[in-house]
Amino acid sequence: MRKRILSLILLLMAAVFFTSACSSQTKETSSDETTEKTTVTQEVKADPVDKKKVYVTPQWVESLINGSQEESKDYVILNVAWGEEKDNPAYTEGHIKGAVHLNTDKIEEDKLWNIRTAEEVEAVCKEYGITKDTTVLVYSDKPVNSADDRVALALLWLGVENVKALDGGLEAYTKAGFELEKGSNQPKATDKAFGVKVPAHPEYILSIDQVKDKLANDKNFRLVSIRSKDEFDGKTSGYSYIDRAGEPKGAIWGKDTDDGTYNNEDGTTVGIDKVEAILKESDASFDNEISFYCGTGWRAAIPFLIAYENGKENVTVYDGGWFQWQMDPENDVQLGDPKSEDVKYVKVKDLTTDKAKKQ
Repeated sequence: MRKRILSLILLLMAAVFFTSACSSQTKETSSDETTEKTTVTQEVKADPVDKKKVYVTPQWVESLINGSQEESKDYVILNVAWGEEKDNPAYTEGHIKGAVHLNTDKIEEDKLWNIRTAEEVEAVCKEYGITKDTTVLVYSDKPVNSADDRVALALLWLGVENVKALDGGLEAYTKAGFELEKGSNQPKATDKAFGVKVPAHPEYILSIDQVKDKLANDKNFRLVSIRSKDEFDGKTSGYSYIDRAGEPKGAIWGKDTDDGTYNNEDGTTVGIDKVEAILKESDASFDNEISFYCGTGWRAAIPFLIAYENGKENVTVYDGGWFQWQMDPENDVQLGDPKSEDVKYVKVKDLTTDKAKKQ
């Protein structure tokens, strides 16, 4: 009996030893495989999105970087801000892997702050390795910073077919737990032709003359101000370098993006239903021809992009905004809400020059 028990014990010990040895050997001989499997399980997956979808999640961005998207074959990531790279903490203190800095001065001229000529923007694209077929992801530091939206509009206008913007900015990316890299990535130029006559979509942007013509002759046209209430009412210009306050005569209010109106509580961009509700407050809708504007074009890009990714085709941006409008002393101006009895109509030359935003 004792021999049987002893034999069983010995057999069990041998089995344990054999299993342990095999297990140890497996770990040693397949360490590379184990590491690879760990890496795969940590890769972030995200569903593909439509080419016209602009605002994308941090997870989609991470999947773009790790090669999980169709767009992973040819993409450029732009960290967008006004000014030089060294003055942009959202880049120097850590940026998305592979991102390069883009100063908005490269796509805006310095007199009216309008988007540069198509040939100039095309040259910037060549410098940054972008053709019409390159997927371009733009991002800024925070949800309300519209520098990246401004560049997204310019790229779509030029003819880049797949433009994405990180929804919620770098702030959302870090909150999602993704790591940043430091150091400076330089743009890599391309010798390829852009691939289409530029601008491919001139219909996305209206000039001041086009706006004047539509205000005078098109009853279905609505010029929508994306500015603060104080700007819309003519109490402040909203800018330190603009001395006069007011709005083009005939404009309606579309609320502001700087105060978070166009962001959800989590910082993501609102949907088309929110934009429709805002327009409805000013007796407008997407049944009208809509042109958004602000002071110099940044804020107006946000509702435009929301409309664009939702298939609205009768939407534009009046690029010159209030800045260009107030430069002509004979242009018509409204002070106050046109739905109010207190609204006043004057010329630019009648405005005081003490409405610049205090620093």
